[in-house]
Formats: sequence, C-alpha cells, structure tokens
Amino acid sequence: MIAADHSPADIEKHFAPLVKRLSQGDWFTSRTSACGLYAVCYPHVSVALKSELRMMFKCLCTDDTPMVRRAAASKIGEFAKAVEMEHLKGEIIPLFNSLANDEQFSQDSVRLLAVEAGITIAGLLTESDIETLLLPMFRSAASDKSWRVRFMIADKFIELQKAVGPTITKNHLVFHFSGLLKDVEAEVRASAANKIKEFCTNLPADIQEAVIMPNILPAVKELVCDTNQHVKAALASVIMGLSPIMGKDNTIQHLLPLFLILLKDEHSDVRLNIISNLDSVNKVIGIHQLSQSLLPAIVELAEDPKWRVRLAIIEHMPLLAEQLAPLGVEFFDEKLNSLCMSWLVDGVFAIRSAATSNLKKLVSIFGLEWAQNTVISKSAVHGT
Repeated sequence: MIAADHSPADIEKHFAPLVKRLSQGDWFTSRTSACGLYAVCYPHVSVALKSELRMMFKCLCTDDTPMVRRAAASKIGEFAKAVEMEHLKGEIIPLFNSLANDEQFSQDSVRLLAVEAGITIAGLLTESDIETLLLPMFRSAASDKSWRVRFMIADKFIELQKAVGPTITKNHLVFHFSGLLKDVEAEVRASAANKIKEFCTNLPADIQEAVIMPNILPAVKELVCDTNQHVKAALASVIMGLSPIMGKDNTIQHLLPLFLILLKDEHSDVRLNIISNLDSVNKVIGIHQLSQSLLPAIVELAEDPKWRVRLAIIEHMPLLAEQLAPLGVEFFDEKLNSLCMSWLVDGVFAIRSAATSNLKKLVSIFGLEWAQNTVISKSAVHGT
C-alpha cells in the first residue's frame, strides 16, 4: 500500500534496494520477508531492474532453506500477476513447477502452498497453456505421497475447476476428483466429499449426468458406508443437493436408498445433516414419494435419544407440514401430530421450548379450526 503511493523513481531509489538487501540477507528471516515485496515493487521499475528482480526471486525459489522456499511458494502467485506474459511462461512457471515438485528435501509444506499459487497462475493462462504448462503439476498434487498436499488440492478443487474451465475439467479433473473421494486418508475424503455438490453444479448442464453417473455416483455410494463419521457427515451435508442435478428418476433410483442409509446412521451429526436438507429432495421427487420413503425414517428420528436430533426434526416440522399439506391435514394428524404433542412434555427444556414455537407455526399452516380441535384439547391434557 505504501509503495503504490510513490513514484517509480522513488521506488527504484528506495524500495528496490530494500528488496535486494532483504533477498541477499544472511538470515533466512530477511529472505522470507523479501518474498512478499516483489509483486509490489516489480510493476513500477525499469526493464533492466525487472530482469534483476526476476533473477533474485529465482534464487529465493531455489534457496537451501525450506522456510524461504515456502515463503516463495506462497507469494509466487502474486508475483505471477505482476510479471509480463512472456516472462510468466518462460521464467515464473518453471520456477513454480520446481516448487510444486519440491522433493529434494521432502518438503510437503512447500508443495502444498504451490497448489494455491498454481490456481492463481491458471487464471492468467489460456486453456491450451494450462494443459501444457500446469496440468502435470495438478495431476501430481492429486496423487502426491503426502496426504497434506492431497488434502490441499481437495480443499481448493472448486477454485481449480473454475480456473481451468469446463473442457479440462471434463477431460482431466473428473478422474482426479473421483480419486480424491476414494483417498486412503479420511481427511482427504471428507474434504473432497464437501465439494461434491458444488463440483457437480459447476459442470456444464449438457454433460452433468454423463459425468456424475459413471464417475461420481459410484464413489458417493462407497462414502455412504465409510468407516469414518466425519466423512459421512461431510457427505450428508451435500448429498441432498445432488437431487436437482440428477433429476427425479435418478434420485428415486440411486439417491433415495443412500438417504435412508444416512438417516439411520449411528452418528447423530450424519443424521442431522440429512434432516437439514430435506426440502431440496422434496422439490425433485414430490411429496408422495417423500411420504412413502423418507417419512418413516423421519418419524423414527423424532424419538431419537440424542436431543439435538429431536430438535432438528422439530425445527424442520413446519417445512415438512407445508410439504405434506397437499395430502390433507388428516394425513399429518395420523403420522406426526402425536409426536408434536409429545415434545411438549420432553425431558429437555430446549425441546419443549422449540415444540411450543413449532405449534404456533403449525397453526398458521393448518388454521384455527385445526388448532381448536386438535391442539388445544391435547395441550390441556398435557397441562394437567
């Protein structure tokens, strides 16, 4: 910010020498500090000095000290934005690739920082240049021997997908995304699972089904039975969002069985995440299918030993009631009314409090007559 307010002459006279001095310091701390200054200094100096700055940054990228290379890896994306395209392709990208393959000292901390820089650089290039210059690095990162590097690329996969475009995504990234969903490390699988909905949504509409059915869906089916609860919880938070993408028939055939498995999972956070996204499924499959397939499982969860699960059901009951309204108030009274009344005498205060708010919302949906005939009489019994 300070450099931007100074003239090019002042930067060459005062700021550039500072960058040089820090870059050539004996202590690694000065060299790491210098890495963040190149992007600020570079646009405002002469052609000759620009060449010198690029050479000094190259020295930092190949420094013997891992902390310096780590700093260079974290700032090379910013520097790439400031460099001219010819020098970006000819000098900066080779430096980036050396950092992305920093195995000389087994520094996965350098390689994982290079992932984010690579995404930034990809945004500056054409698709053909990305495929030639950067794609090998992204492939390598997706199968890196260090789980932390694989985790980083899984965590940044949506940004990568947007940076490289739909063609490269279809031809190359789908395979690697599917591989990350099947990774041996639970942390990597969980991170990738969190991105499933967004990844599929970002695919071009005309290829979504052709990509999801053979590549993503088989991995999703495996994740439903994953041994790690955090992986299943991550999947449960997004799997319902696949319904609008896959359509009614595929949802009923392929996704509904998976929803039911997750609704009955032994871990409460998995069940909670499914419950919280029921409305997205109803919009696709319709209320009749929802009532036949998922409602029995929802009723079972309404009496779950975990009070947070019961609370989640209560909070979604008005929405469920609106969705069940086309089937008539009698259907609701038969299936769910007794549960709503039983919550009023639950042993947990948060449940009782939520139950009273729930009844107020239900009255606004079903009307005053329903309240008089169904709620008030039963409430009087519970009150005594």
